[in-house]
Amino acid sequence: MTATAVLDVGRPARPRAVERETGSRAMTFLLLVPAVVASCLLFVYPLARIVVVSLTEPAVGPGNYLDLFTDGYTLRVLVRTLGVALAVAVLDLLMAFPFAYAMTVCGPRMRAALFTIVLIPFWTSALAKNFAWMILFQRGGLVDRFLSSTFGIDHPLLGTTPAVLIAMSQVLLPFAVLPLYARLDQIDRRLLDAAQGLGASRMQAFRQVYLPLSAPGLIAAATLTFILSLGFYVTPALLGSPQQTLIAQLIMARVEQVLDFGGANAIGIFLLVVTIVMLLLSRLISRRATGRRARTPTISPKGLAP
Repeated sequence: MTATAVLDVGRPARPRAVERETGSRAMTFLLLVPAVVASCLLFVYPLARIVVVSLTEPAVGPGNYLDLFTDGYTLRVLVRTLGVALAVAVLDLLMAFPFAYAMTVCGPRMRAALFTIVLIPFWTSALAKNFAWMILFQRGGLVDRFLSSTFGIDHPLLGTTPAVLIAMSQVLLPFAVLPLYARLDQIDRRLLDAAQGLGASRMQAFRQVYLPLSAPGLIAAATLTFILSLGFYVTPALLGSPQQTLIAQLIMARVEQVLDFGGANAIGIFLLVVTIVMLLLSRLISRRATGRRARTPTISPKGLAP
């Protein structure tokens, strides 16, 4: 044994792998510094400023937050906004599920065409889409003439909640289709064939096999469309009416007309809290759905048993 080896035994060696790992961590930290600084300046500070203003203007205290649940008009607007967002989420799910399912079973060319149809709303301006809906829904428009001649309804949709629901659902439909397609495309359709081969009907196979496997996509699509619906301003302003004001319009009115910056910021914080709660609920429901899906269904000669 050489003298160098003897000396090396007497002192703890620092492996090169540990040195490389330490240097990699330091480099990673340095690379994250610009992102952290940008996040603090562009997100954390403005959010903290909003919270401070909501608690200090016009008076110090939680009065602006208490007004959200004590002022009748504000409470009606909040409930109306949540109802519209829920309705938009349901409508988009009802339209997106068969569309996404068709994308998983069709050929490559048809799938490319369906993808193009889904992405078209991203390629057009929001104002252009809303003005198009205004032309269709106005008195004497195409939709008004169709409803009048077919159903005898002599009332234009422009300025009503159904018009806002239809336009918002059309805008947010891609945000429901894409998460659903990403999930449905991962489902092995041989599971349905196996279930039917064991005696289950098509409806049983769909309800007990396909639908539980698609639950994460349904939850993601519903959550995304619901959250995005909460902040709509242009569509309700152009297609709705002052009697059907939504939360974004109320915030704008308080800032521009009443100069109630504290109340407007409190409403914004309320929307942020609702968004966080929805994300947590969707995560919880998705975990439960995943755990339920992990349990293998019982198979009997007569079909699948829950």
